Amino acid sequence: MTKITIKPDCGNAPKKTFIRDFNVAFAEGNAAFILDHVDENIRWCIYGDFDVSGKQSFKKGIDKMLAYPSPKELIIDSIVTHGSEAAANGLMVMEDTTFAFCDIYKFRSAGSRVLLDLKSFVVKV
Repeated sequence: MTKITIKPDCGNAPKKTFIRDFNVAFAEGNAAFILDHVDENIRWCIYGDFDVSGKQSFKKGIDKMLAYPSPKELIIDSIVTHGSEAAANGLMVMEDTTFAFCDIYKFRSAGSRVLLDLKSFVVKV
């Protein structure tokens, strides 16, 4: 089971709660939750690794990531939201290595929980 470490916040920011849940879904391998919250025309770029467009290609990227062993710990350092955009950064601690990440999210609208675009920066530390 993946340990989840998240710094507490005001508890009154629905978009931050969603971003937290989305990241936890990645760490715990909950592909259904992830896929339920992306647009049919989603674009996902992990810089230096891949760039996909469309939900089916996105799903293949998710399946590729979920083939790896589950992380020991997900540490979310910060989540920032404003309107239809958000960003999160933290660490994904694996059995033998750690990855720092920063994800930038663009939603259909300020009130939406459906992602149109996800840009990911991932660095082995």
